[in-house]
Amino acid sequence: MDTQQDISPSHAPSGGVVHVKVRHSSHFTVIGNHLAQHSKLSLLAIGLATHIQSLPPGAKVGIKCLVERFPESEARIAGALRELEVHGYLTRTRERLPSGRVITRTTSYNQPCTGPRTNPAAEPRARRTPSVPEHAPERAHFTPLPPAPPAAPATVAAAVPPKAPPPRPVTPSPQLDRAASALLLDLNGRATAFDLSDGHIRELTPAVAAWLERKATPAAIRRALTTDLPLPLKYPVKFLEYRLTEQFPPPPPPADRPPLHDPLQNCDGCDRAFRAPEPGHCADCRQELAGTA
Repeated sequence: MDTQQDISPSHAPSGGVVHVKVRHSSHFTVIGNHLAQHSKLSLLAIGLATHIQSLPPGAKVGIKCLVERFPESEARIAGALRELEVHGYLTRTRERLPSGRVITRTTSYNQPCTGPRTNPAAEPRARRTPSVPEHAPERAHFTPLPPAPPAAPATVAAAVPPKAPPPRPVTPSPQLDRAASALLLDLNGRATAFDLSDGHIRELTPAVAAWLERKATPAAIRRALTTDLPLPLKYPVKFLEYRLTEQFPPPPPPADRPPLHDPLQNCDGCDRAFRAPEPGHCADCRQELAGTA
């Protein structure tokens, strides 16, 4: 027999909002009033934090994924993520995979953190909060943290990661600068949103030259700078600087990298296969030859 739900509205005597409440039995997320009624976060940041906290672990929450999911522009979503970082609801760290690819690791907190934190899943077991019972799986999406005391503004500010500077070439050269300047001049003709002056081109040339130094093709750079433009584009130079910094490609692998293992050789004595940089005898045969010498 289903439990009957009370959906009668509670009337506010002052003529304000009237709540019609139905108890959720599944597919819900608990959000604290410290977030829902935050006085310093924008509505976009509060909504974005609510959405992220409702997602399962491992869900994609990059800027491009969020832009595809919601109507807000890339610049507005990036600004909301920065708000959540400033107020301790989010941390983002850049990690380099063994393949050389750089990824961004995002950690969401249902209580605002008061200082730099690592991924809660990687903390020692003794410091982690016990897991949530099985009857509330939606609340186990993120590891709950113990309530933190109110932090002074200086403490919260210390948790904000410093802004990464735009990239610059390791070995500057006039050839790289000329190619980078030509590519930026070409952007004015390809995208009307960019109206770059000579000063703007000089300011952005080192970052584009760094991309070219890492073997990025001009076509790849143009795609990175002109795809999914927020319209209207109010600050084109800051936007280009942001993309050149955030999407900076990893360095290409060295062409003369040595092999991970020595090649297989056939033993001159017993014809068994063994690994060695040059042909010769295997370890057993070398030992026998040393014993008979």
